[in-house]
Amino acid sequence: MAYGRKESRNFLSMVRSRRLKMPKKIGPLMIYPLLPKTNCGRCPPKVCMGFAVQLTDRSLSLEDCPPLFEEKKYEENLKKLRELLAPSVREVIIGSKEKQVKIGGKLVLRRHELRYSNPTTIAVLIDDGMKDEDISKWIDEVNSFRYRYVGMDLTLDMLAIRSTSKDQERFEKVIKKVADKTNLPMVLWAESSILERGLKVVEDRRPLIYAATKDNWGEIGAIALKYKCPLAIYSPNDIKMLKSLVNTLKSWGIEDFVLDIGAAFGKDIAATINNLTMMRISAIEEKDELLAYPLLGIPVRIWDEENGKSPELLSWEESCLASMMLIRYVDMLIIRRATFWSTLPLLILRNNIYNDPRKPVSVEPGLRVVGNPNEDSPVLVTSNFALTFYTVMGDIEKLDCYILVADSEGLSVESAIAGRKLTAEKIAEIIRFSKIEEKIKHRTIIIPGLAARLKGDIEDATKWDVLVGPRDSSMIQAFLKEKWYGKDHTPGWSYK
Repeated sequence: MAYGRKESRNFLSMVRSRRLKMPKKIGPLMIYPLLPKTNCGRCPPKVCMGFAVQLTDRSLSLEDCPPLFEEKKYEENLKKLRELLAPSVREVIIGSKEKQVKIGGKLVLRRHELRYSNPTTIAVLIDDGMKDEDISKWIDEVNSFRYRYVGMDLTLDMLAIRSTSKDQERFEKVIKKVADKTNLPMVLWAESSILERGLKVVEDRRPLIYAATKDNWGEIGAIALKYKCPLAIYSPNDIKMLKSLVNTLKSWGIEDFVLDIGAAFGKDIAATINNLTMMRISAIEEKDELLAYPLLGIPVRIWDEENGKSPELLSWEESCLASMMLIRYVDMLIIRRATFWSTLPLLILRNNIYNDPRKPVSVEPGLRVVGNPNEDSPVLVTSNFALTFYTVMGDIEKLDCYILVADSEGLSVESAIAGRKLTAEKIAEIIRFSKIEEKIKHRTIIIPGLAARLKGDIEDATKWDVLVGPRDSSMIQAFLKEKWYGKDHTPGWSYK
């Protein structure tokens, strides 16, 4: 049941004619009657109505209200609250209590309606047919993969071990090797005759089992039920079969599923993306319980049909497909390798999609010390928009200086000035708050070139001298060399 152009047009016609209903909005007044209503002060807002408001936007969880769990009289209300707040897409946990990932748990189709939860999990594939030294190298790459981005460490989340050797003993050995070198959650990908032996090694880690199909669902389903592990279901381009398998295995008592509708590049890419889109629309807007599970994308399949393509081209195609799948609601991806140039764009894209659109990404205002400044060192000013702050910090990391981070309400310098969020008064405030006057003997600050219009107002408000710096922070070092240290490297040579 793949969706091509014709099917997509038919679906859009159906949307226009039937006007699919949006999920019912949950408001504080629906939640408040089910709370204790005692204003006991044990939740962060301290009052029950405030707690109801924060439950509505999911900034708090039910666990933040201890009385609901401690007192038996609230047992029925807790059950109703869980049903009321249950996400449209079931949340599935993979891994142990010590190290786990949560996938799914989606509440809305469109990010601006609330926000997305549980960022897409990214797993790197290891084949048991690889050499031992290559396996060790790839595990080390995943463990050490880390990139600092606007104050956060971007990392990889899982490892997927696939049996290509068709050898039980080899599969078991590789799983043991992976388990010894990392505590990351796992996906075990093998035929039913091989899977169970490997699963016994890491059953306490609750790995994801891949995958039940129309041909092996009985054997794989029995293993998932026996070891109480989440189960992936694979049905390429056939949503009807996918739903049938979910319905059957669900009747067995299996609760946690992950759905794989297939991954294709080239001429079949439209069907792949359309299928993912229709499945998530069906789960959230049409309340189709058989599709209300996390979606799995495996762009690594591109490598199984390389057709003489170079590794660089295959990596590019894989990254492109993974990006499109990530945008189209996939909750988990399996990629070939932690290659920086092809993997980092995925992590940054994921971060940008899953941040909270209601809250600018910001850092705490205040004074930052860079290097080993002294009483003659320059003092720079910037906004507290995280991207601006970390860009500036990266450009001045080899200098000895002070930097005042003004409260611009999380906006960039140019936007903050246009919106009156970065003013002379705020810069005067950060000078007083930081007590920078106790650390230096001069009274000169350097403002961003984009804030040049504030120069006179800042001088009036602070009684300090103001130097207008470059518009781009990459030019700060050259600017200071010319305007601050001067030809003889004496502080203040140029401006006195």
